[in-house]
Amino acid sequence: MARDISRRLSSLKTRRRGTDRVGRIAMDAAADVLAKRYITERYEELADGKPYTRYALGAMQEVDPEYTRIGIREANRVGNQLDKNLKALGIAVTFRLQGSVPCNIHIRGVSDVDLLTLRTEFCTTEPGAGTYGTSTFQPVAALRELRKHAEAILRDAFPKADLDTSGAKAIAISGGSLQRPIDVVPSHWHDTADYQRTYLEDDRGVKILENKKGVTLLNMPFRHIKLVTERDFRALSGLKKAIRLCKHVKNDAAEEGRQIDYSSFDIASTLWHADMGRFAAGYNNELLILSEAQRFLDELYHNTDKAKTLFVPDGSRRVFDNDDKIAAMKLLSFELDDLAKEVAYEQRSYAKILYENNWQELNKILKDSPYQL
Repeated sequence: MARDISRRLSSLKTRRRGTDRVGRIAMDAAADVLAKRYITERYEELADGKPYTRYALGAMQEVDPEYTRIGIREANRVGNQLDKNLKALGIAVTFRLQGSVPCNIHIRGVSDVDLLTLRTEFCTTEPGAGTYGTSTFQPVAALRELRKHAEAILRDAFPKADLDTSGAKAIAISGGSLQRPIDVVPSHWHDTADYQRTYLEDDRGVKILENKKGVTLLNMPFRHIKLVTERDFRALSGLKKAIRLCKHVKNDAAEEGRQIDYSSFDIASTLWHADMGRFAAGYNNELLILSEAQRFLDELYHNTDKAKTLFVPDGSRRVFDNDDKIAAMKLLSFELDDLAKEVAYEQRSYAKILYENNWQELNKILKDSPYQL
């Protein structure tokens, strides 16, 4: 299926505004989202007559901070209900956010917010690293109990909401009185050796219940957010802009019939290894962020041995730990190639004839065409 830039611009706008998900939020919140759909964003005023350029610029930008604030507020609201009612049952919990929203790499005005619901009567430690007493709790059983009670509490506290309990890791709740969809994730603390040395929460692990398999899975969400954010600071915000760009491109390719099975986590982990100096140059010319994202994915496309050496930021696994992920990366690379070419052609009409596959010249055109939001 051909790429349709008019449709992509429309999808970009509805995704950022949240109008694509008004059916999953409270009626008053939906009315507010719909009322704002006619507000013009800065990127929409740039690159007149150059739709590919406008799309690339818009896809990099963060979601309106007010939309993000509402998502975090609603997650806290759900957490308050769980905290109150679980305490009444003698179950102690605490809450944290994980995922794209706290990392500020989400691309939707109405984003699902991941709410870690951590049972705190016990934690696990790395073998040989901990000095804690042995817990009488069985983690899987304890988290299954937590999940069972959380489902009942959410059903009672938000009776008009849609509650989806089919997921292996999260209880998804949306609609009713909720202004954003929330994913409640039963979990508990895992004190790594690093955490026992530093007592920094960034070094603390989380074990999440995989309910269908009856196991717990170790995540390091706070370390991931910290490392991506630190590197983005070095890149003068260019890293997170590149991540958002790639996520939008992936979504639009899927809507056009080209599914790319490349998770947000793996996209962020891949671009974390790109050239931060080149991303930083995008501070004054945001098309250079597109240029570097395209260049780096193209490099990995042609050097899969290098791709297979890359680790996720927290070092817990390789980014491309199976061939399906390599294939997905290559599909996204194709998409960025196409977008970067079309943007360059818009800047210099002769480029399509003279430089169709000459990336040195195409990237020079992007470098010499400054746009800044």
